[in-house]
Amino acid sequence: MVFKPEIWAAQALVSLRKKLVYAGPEVVNHDYEGDIKKLGNVVHIKMVGDVSVSQYTSGDILTYEDTPDAETTLPIDRADKFSFKVDDVDKAQAGDEMAQRMDNAAYNMANSADQYVAGLYTGVQGANDLGTVAITDGDLAYSSLINLGIKLDEASVPDEGRYVIVPPWFYGLLLTNEKFVNANKAGTTAGLRQGEVGQVDKMSVMKSSNVPLITGDDYAITAGYPGAISFADQMAEVETLRLETTFATGVRGLHLYGAKLIRPDGIAVLRASKT
Repeated sequence: MVFKPEIWAAQALVSLRKKLVYAGPEVVNHDYEGDIKKLGNVVHIKMVGDVSVSQYTSGDILTYEDTPDAETTLPIDRADKFSFKVDDVDKAQAGDEMAQRMDNAAYNMANSADQYVAGLYTGVQGANDLGTVAITDGDLAYSSLINLGIKLDEASVPDEGRYVIVPPWFYGLLLTNEKFVNANKAGTTAGLRQGEVGQVDKMSVMKSSNVPLITGDDYAITAGYPGAISFADQMAEVETLRLETTFATGVRGLHLYGAKLIRPDGIAVLRASKT
């Protein structure tokens, strides 16, 4: 009988991964992280009152306006957990399996938060909702992004930091549009941010597989700026422990987070249909 030795690779094969953009600093703000310690904590956000301006005539007596501040809250109402074990034998045979599994757990937690933030498009201000539009070629894809930018202009959304997030099939159509391709050729790919694949009308175009599928083949494409959505998170617990009934180490962790669309007029939404 021929002996067939078994070979253990020192590096495990990790999962294929999406590009995560929705919960990143290019899309949301992390201004209100606060001191998050447990599920149910609430971050209080002060909304500064507006100041009115009126015409002045010489001799006018000034009256001082009371501009009360409003407050909104960001509840930390989401919690994701992980727990796994690594057998001592497996660890010896396959290198540092603990680190590889921890990396997978961290990514999957980030992906869960990314999908949660992606779903906040439903709170968009009615005037900024373009409704459902059939996007069947590159020209329609490009013009629909221009229309999203116009909605942001009409809502006085700042130019700085604008983004739009599209699914892979939509980006594929953009690549058939000469205006999109030529604009990117004229620019530079240096310093592109996570998930960014180009620019249209002052907006960074970002590609993500987490663009929400609403129904059938309709996808929710969101444009906006980071001031519209607040996100706060905290890795509350990460710990290891020796398991009692086996020769293995257990690892567990808890990720606390919350996100809120605090400026519904700061985003614009298109329901892009493939057909």
